[in-house]
Amino acid sequence: MDTEALRAEARAAFAGLLAPRRLDRPATVLGAGADDLAPGREYLEALTPDGWAVPTWPRAVGGRDATPAEAGVIAEELAGFEVPDLYPYLVGLHVVGPTLLAVASPEQRGRWLPVIACGAEIWCQLFSEPGAGSDLANVGARAERDGDTWRVNGQKVWTSRGAYAHRGFLLARSDPDVPKHAGITAFCLDMRAPGVDVRPLRQMNGDAHFSEVFLDDVLVADHDRIGEPGSGWAVARTGLANERGALGAVSAGTGVSATRLAALVQARGREADPLLRSRVAAMYTASEVARLTRGRARARAEAGQVPGPEGSGAKLRASAAFKTSVDVALGVLGPAGVAGSDPVAEEWQMLFLTAPSVSIRGGTDEIQRNIVGEHVLGLPPEPRVDLDRPWTEVPR
Repeated sequence: MDTEALRAEARAAFAGLLAPRRLDRPATVLGAGADDLAPGREYLEALTPDGWAVPTWPRAVGGRDATPAEAGVIAEELAGFEVPDLYPYLVGLHVVGPTLLAVASPEQRGRWLPVIACGAEIWCQLFSEPGAGSDLANVGARAERDGDTWRVNGQKVWTSRGAYAHRGFLLARSDPDVPKHAGITAFCLDMRAPGVDVRPLRQMNGDAHFSEVFLDDVLVADHDRIGEPGSGWAVARTGLANERGALGAVSAGTGVSATRLAALVQARGREADPLLRSRVAAMYTASEVARLTRGRARARAEAGQVPGPEGSGAKLRASAAFKTSVDVALGVLGPAGVAGSDPVAEEWQMLFLTAPSVSIRGGTDEIQRNIVGEHVLGLPPEPRVDLDRPWTEVPR
């Protein structure tokens, strides 16, 4: 479709469905301070009939077969309208969905993608484990096959959305006698299945979005296996590349922005302060770097290339910008930043308490720097002494 025609169609559609964007509305980032699922579901239900929510997905599963360039035009127009915090739906829309499109069977895509697109089903990730840390390939949850069924036992932790998710994107050890990367299989897990025990973890900002999940003889049908047995690491890498790009865009693209921070500075009469002006200008510059980098990522997608290390760079920049913005904001607010009870102060207090978690969600900053160092700067990789040893022989 012609770019200007698409732009006009999108603008008209959004104007009929959404309210214009307002900077004075409270900002929410990654669900901070909120557990309301309804606004996001209503938004997705409204946009799904014409494929606006996930434009690059096929029409048959809720998209509109848009190219990455067309999706960029749609995103530009959408930026002018109010969009709820889609944190509850982030994994399904931006991690699981693209991964299923890349590796799942047509039958699985038909079962799972339409209900993800409209918000009817929420997904979580069952990746991290207490004993694996950042070494994701060292997962120890076991999946043992019995005919057309798999029996899963183990424990996961830091599972965002686990308390209210319908399905889980699960990695489990299906063959312990081969090297760790080769013995993993990926599954779709019904989070309401017998043997799934979800225990929320309270965060310092008061939220309980993270959970630990215990799996006790949970049965998973083989038709819910994603990819071939033993190919789970490749499936996971596809998902993680999508996740890093999504978190970078979400963290940087919400209300915590240079424009919003400048509005706070003006509202508090601090616009003449040269230090504050310099810090806001630096944030604006960083946001422009992020915007241009996302443009390069779109160009890669248009050329048919899979997401690469640019997602790690985007997440690092977004984490740094988020933490800088709330630090500056609390400085502007002064004592009200820590003791104030007005809505503006409470909003920034919540974001301040949320900010540290951004550096560990979706892969720690340290892991992202390793990826950038190895795949962008060409630095030697970290020493790895267990790549060729069977998982059962690796000390834990």
